[in-house]
Amino acid sequence: MTLSQLPDLPAPPSPQCIAALAAELADLAPIQAAAELERLSKDFYAYSPVLSPLLAECRAQLAVKVRTVEQVRRVASACARLGVPLTLRGAGTGNYGQCVPLQGGLVLDLTGLKQLRSFDPDSGEIVAEAGWLLADLDGQLALHGRALRLAPSTYRTASLGGFIAGGAGGIGSLRWGFLRDPGNLLGLEVMTVEPEPRLVQLDASASAPLNHAYGTNGILTALRLPTCEAVAWQQLVLGFDDWTQALAALQGLAASALLLNNVTLLEAPVATLMPWPLGCPSAAGAEHRLLLLAAPDSLEANPQLLSAWGGRLLWQESQAASRGLPLRELCWNHTTLHWRGQQPDWTYLQLLLPHDPRPLLAALRQRWGHELLWHLEAVRQHGEVRLSALPLLHYAGPTALAELIGQCRDLGALVFDPHQITVEEGGLGGIDPAQVAAKARHDPAGLLNPGKLRGWQQGTANLNVNRNPDSSGYRRL
Repeated sequence: MTLSQLPDLPAPPSPQCIAALAAELADLAPIQAAAELERLSKDFYAYSPVLSPLLAECRAQLAVKVRTVEQVRRVASACARLGVPLTLRGAGTGNYGQCVPLQGGLVLDLTGLKQLRSFDPDSGEIVAEAGWLLADLDGQLALHGRALRLAPSTYRTASLGGFIAGGAGGIGSLRWGFLRDPGNLLGLEVMTVEPEPRLVQLDASASAPLNHAYGTNGILTALRLPTCEAVAWQQLVLGFDDWTQALAALQGLAASALLLNNVTLLEAPVATLMPWPLGCPSAAGAEHRLLLLAAPDSLEANPQLLSAWGGRLLWQESQAASRGLPLRELCWNHTTLHWRGQQPDWTYLQLLLPHDPRPLLAALRQRWGHELLWHLEAVRQHGEVRLSALPLLHYAGPTALAELIGQCRDLGALVFDPHQITVEEGGLGGIDPAQVAAKARHDPAGLLNPGKLRGWQQGTANLNVNRNPDSSGYRRL
């Protein structure tokens, strides 16, 4: 695919148009330096050898960093009046080019929005602005004995708004499911992109179409979220000589009544190249490794369970006392990051495995051998224990990649394709009319992150959409 194959992408704004926009926003110190525009136009799409050449030349013509919601309003208004594409950016930790502008325009950096507007001590609910770094926000919650439910492995560097707009789950998904599961997002504050922008308050139902939509259908300025009790998580690394027993341990622990925040299984070759925390022995040979974040009251049962599955405890340390790399940064896509640091000709996939993953794992091993290495994460989806996979694969070109993806689907896996740029291919595959309708309400000219919402590009935007901000589904945050 090339950018020219994407339908209905607008031409980049003219230099005169960008100059007029910069003049209107002059007091916001718009960024025009080439090096800074390059940085603000990128994320971690280089994980994909397909996206790397596709997006290499994409960059904004102007960027603005905002600190207040009123400044967001000014930028949205100016872009709407001048017809300038507007791409939203958090910390830029995504992997699919979510915040890469395909046809120039302005990149809006929202990391300056950092107010914690409210905390309910009874329910633990918070209203926080989109620019909070997740680790910093969690530090504020810890003062009240609370914590975020879900966080990516990029917890220390990812922003709250970016996680909701571009993420799906991560640490905590074994307890709380994915971001899209009901109850994980309670509401949003959204700025529309219109000559006279509206600040719209959405309840949980109306917020759902903006969850994992790459910032294509509304500017997220604040979020209402549940929190959970803070737990002094213990980090454990377990070793297994037998893959079948390690897989059984992963599934058994995930389905147990033990309080666990994350369980990861790394196949032996993957474990061998990971940078383990200080004090944890390096992996060698054929040892598969299971990584746990466990509550202190879950530790007593571990020796008995380990014995039943043929595992052994290799290392244990409190997360709070962790030295060097925390164990959570060997999970989810940090595993991919560390692996590619030493094997840059490898890439990855993202899958939700069928309920019984063993036939799929066996079939793929038979076809691909050790050109495909397994990294599994235990999760819940709508309350049911499942296995998510982020397998590492030696990239042998687009034909082999397409064959592998097709085989995964034929074997019952749901593929979240990290080698595509659209919301649909990186999510559930099909066009969601609710996402398109939300774009029509909040971005009627289609200026937000153009090219990323396939439903809009294919002309499904001509829906009978109620644009009354007081209609059902809207509420105050």
